[in-house]
Amino acid sequence: MNATPQTDPLIGRLVDSRYRVRGRIARGGMATVYVATDLRLERRVALKVMHGHLSDDTVFQNRFIQEARSAARLADPHVVNVFDQGQDGEMAYLVMEYLPGITLRELVREQKRLTLPQTITIMDAILAGLSAAHRAGIVHRDVKPENVLLAEDGRIKIGDFGLARATSANTATGQMLLGTIAYLAPELVTRGTADARSDIYALGIMLYEMLTGEQPYKGEQPMQIAYQHATHSVPRPSVKNPGVPEQLDELVLWATERSPEDRPTDAREMLDRLRDIEKQLGVFPQVVRSTPAGATVVVDDSLDSDEVTRVMPGTFTAPSVTTEIDNATRLRRRSHRNTVKGGWLLAAVLVIAAAAGGLGWWFGSGPGSLVSVPSVEGMSFDKAASALLENTLVAERRDVHSLEIPAGEVIGTNPDAGTFLGRDATVTVEISSGPATAELPTLQDRTRSDVETLLQENNITVATTKKYYTSFAADRVVRVYVTQPGSSDPVQCTEGCSVLQGSTAELRVSLGALPDVTGKNADDATDTLRQAGMKVEEEREYSSSVDDDLVIRVPERPGGGSWQQGETITIVVSDGPKPVEVPNVVGETVRTAVDRLQAAGFKVNPNIEDAEIPLGGRYWDVYRVRSMTPEGGSLQRPGTTVSLTPQFQPFG
Repeated sequence: MNATPQTDPLIGRLVDSRYRVRGRIARGGMATVYVATDLRLERRVALKVMHGHLSDDTVFQNRFIQEARSAARLADPHVVNVFDQGQDGEMAYLVMEYLPGITLRELVREQKRLTLPQTITIMDAILAGLSAAHRAGIVHRDVKPENVLLAEDGRIKIGDFGLARATSANTATGQMLLGTIAYLAPELVTRGTADARSDIYALGIMLYEMLTGEQPYKGEQPMQIAYQHATHSVPRPSVKNPGVPEQLDELVLWATERSPEDRPTDAREMLDRLRDIEKQLGVFPQVVRSTPAGATVVVDDSLDSDEVTRVMPGTFTAPSVTTEIDNATRLRRRSHRNTVKGGWLLAAVLVIAAAAGGLGWWFGSGPGSLVSVPSVEGMSFDKAASALLENTLVAERRDVHSLEIPAGEVIGTNPDAGTFLGRDATVTVEISSGPATAELPTLQDRTRSDVETLLQENNITVATTKKYYTSFAADRVVRVYVTQPGSSDPVQCTEGCSVLQGSTAELRVSLGALPDVTGKNADDATDTLRQAGMKVEEEREYSSSVDDDLVIRVPERPGGGSWQQGETITIVVSDGPKPVEVPNVVGETVRTAVDRLQAAGFKVNPNIEDAEIPLGGRYWDVYRVRSMTPEGGSLQRPGTTVSLTPQFQPFG
């Protein structure tokens, strides 16, 4: 994460009565880079200003002047232009070309391994720029991804010739060792000498990194990496990335031979071979674009070889190429020595051991010392500041909200741990202030999708969704409960609330009204409720008003509240009227029997008058009941028909 820009007294100042400083781009241990306006020519430029405490040091002033002279001697579209160099009072400065875009380091960090068209496009441009330098007798000495600039308009340039020197001045008494150790040629470690072939070695390491997404050598200490450069051979990139063509495998191995005599003599020879490979593979340099996210600027790298140009992340794209790769042509017939002369290896080891002391002094306390940013993640700010101070770095606090890191602990640093900086450089320490607070509005009666989206935008996870039958419309949110980090007690957020991001939420969503099954047939009612996701139990009850087998009612939910899917609901079904005892009317007159049965709610055989008793009911007071069906004393539902059999003997 990028630190918040700090107030800089140089911003707004007019340097040398010509350059108006507009903003700060990057700051390292030895110089700061600004974007400025050249008032004389009315153009934007990049202004590199040496830190004040180094202004009296003639070594660094000479390096400043050397960078201007080296770059000014080159007129190539792939080299960052240096326009001016001067001194304003005690302030030494360089004026360079201003390029919006990103660095190759940022592209590799974001994309890991690059595509074949991207790799060829970038490598072709870098080699073209270095060819111009080597042709002019200049060795760059600090070739690395941080010094390759990918402009928004498609230009690819190499910058930071702060370590560049004439080819004749090829000793490495100090300045060459400032080059980033990951790209350091073996001869710089073992003999302290460098020429154009040292740049070629660094290019081979860069090509390996673009093809695989990682550097070939790793180690916790610079000397460990330097030792590997001096004693190991760089592996084929295809070991890490099987998609790398054999021709590029061979190009990497050729460029990274431990012996300079076995490498290309200069960038022109390597470029010629690369262009042969382009023809073989059918892949050629493409027009490329870097698209930063927001307003960004890129200038060539700062004075120190360890500084990384600070720009916003962007993307780098190249048209895809889908041609068959011809692996028949090999890059170069090479013979690897099966054995290395023991005396040479022993001498190299002795030289390395002897150089270790000098390198330790140089990197630890010498005038060109670089220090690594230690890992301080998980510490408090005070402990992190102490750890940085031990490495002669200055800690600057920045509070950042975090969902994962507890409040008060270090999230990370800017630059990242492992980055090499100049002494007394400022490192931003990002301290977790815990989750941010989310202000939630009223959520009731909103659609479920709206509420879920709103919660996600506030980094609140919907952990549970329960569905209920309510008076709200279907898919509307009825209740919201939020449980905050470190708490087990949910907060009612239905009407809005303030909670911490990183919380979890429970939604209660309406299914609409529960289907009304009152008056329906019991089987039909059960099917309806089961389709609604309910479990159904049945109770039966006598009813004189509801027909048999129809639902009388559905009781309220036990304990109140709304029905939830999956719960068990009970329906009360009618068993018809409750049975009553049939009066025993045997032996009674027909009229008395009929009256008693009707009064008890029963019907009497309607055909008795016509079928059983001739001459109609005039004799009901004369004839008596001989038998009855059903029998007297039995339990029958009211309305049941009782058939009477009369006795046709009026007297006796």
